[in-house]
Amino acid sequence: MALQDFEAQELAQFAEDISQAYEDLKARNLALDLTRGKPSSEQLDFSDELLGLPGSGNFRSADGTDCRNYGGLAGVKDIREIYAELLGIPVDQVYAGDASSLNIMFDLIMASYIWGTNDSPRPWKDEPVVKWLCPVPGYDRHFTITEHFGFEMLPVPMLDDGPDMDVVRDLVKDPAVKGMWTVPIFGNPTGVTFSEKVCHEFAEMETAAPDFRIVWDNAYAVPTLTDEFPVVHNVIEFAKEAGHPNRFWFMTSTSKITFAGSGVSFFASSPENLAWYASHANVRGIGPNKLNQLAHAQYFKDAEGVRILMRKHAGSLAPKFERVLQILETRLGEYGVASWTKPEGGYFISLDVVDGTASRVVELAKEAGIALTGAGSSFPLHKDPNDRNIRLAPSLPPVEEVEVAMDGVATCVLLAAAEKFAD
Repeated sequence: MALQDFEAQELAQFAEDISQAYEDLKARNLALDLTRGKPSSEQLDFSDELLGLPGSGNFRSADGTDCRNYGGLAGVKDIREIYAELLGIPVDQVYAGDASSLNIMFDLIMASYIWGTNDSPRPWKDEPVVKWLCPVPGYDRHFTITEHFGFEMLPVPMLDDGPDMDVVRDLVKDPAVKGMWTVPIFGNPTGVTFSEKVCHEFAEMETAAPDFRIVWDNAYAVPTLTDEFPVVHNVIEFAKEAGHPNRFWFMTSTSKITFAGSGVSFFASSPENLAWYASHANVRGIGPNKLNQLAHAQYFKDAEGVRILMRKHAGSLAPKFERVLQILETRLGEYGVASWTKPEGGYFISLDVVDGTASRVVELAKEAGIALTGAGSSFPLHKDPNDRNIRLAPSLPPVEEVEVAMDGVATCVLLAAAEKFAD
């Protein structure tokens, strides 16, 4: 029976019982954290072999490049070839960078803001207003970048197969709309993977702005929770065939594969976009950390080596996600106070609670010693108009702590719902 349908006396008794359960929870003096999608120590340990690579005297790539020296903006070809195969993109259209793809995204936005893209009639800073499309729930660090530049961010609802493309097609009729954030595989935080149909629609749609760009952030292209890996669609080729060759800025990295803070990032795009990027990146620096790129290539050996490693990660992550879903169903399922995604990959579960209670759930959890990502974090400016969404990140703690934390979160969800329905 849904909690909202309880008779007044039943609801009062339920509220009393769940309030006592909450007091018992607080008495445990917990200190648990479900805020960020970080790999666990166990996952990081999988790649310890990297710490000894490339090794003394082993500093040349397959083409003879001395990776100890300056240069090589595109990165070491050895690692680019591995990721070109994983992404289904020609190696000449894949650049390898330093640890964070977010840094490349920031640089792309900044260069467009200051100088304009290779398709821009003027720098974005000279536009009366710059608007940016933001799928919601979405990735908070994406939104922080466009907020930093003062862009007007327009939310786009997420559906089961990707963003609502009817909304997208309508919004891009405005020439002020210059771009869009996306996480097309195992999205943050929903776990949604864009369908091939949606990928083609992105490539083919007409936009009023000639310099419209889509940041195609494939951060979770291979972090699966199963033995299966989704198809990575070559949207760059889709767009070329549709007559919009420069539409996509395609990203990924090894951040959720080897060492989160010391990996390799990748930027793929059209030849013209890469030349434009290089014109700025060659001024910004004198090439990436090629020794780290060489070490990764030696560690992975080939694309299948990446997949083998990711199956180890799945063995570590999947039990945590399974327990989260089991606890949500057991504790909340019968009361109709929440819904949640059931991802097959990525690092997050998106939890929707009773409208108007997400902030209260986060507050209650904090008071009980359970840290959650702030309510509204998955929306531009941290403003969830319905105050319903909470991002759960179960990857970092051991499964035993995940169980305790999620049982506590469920108690907080029920208490917040009881308070709401009693008003």
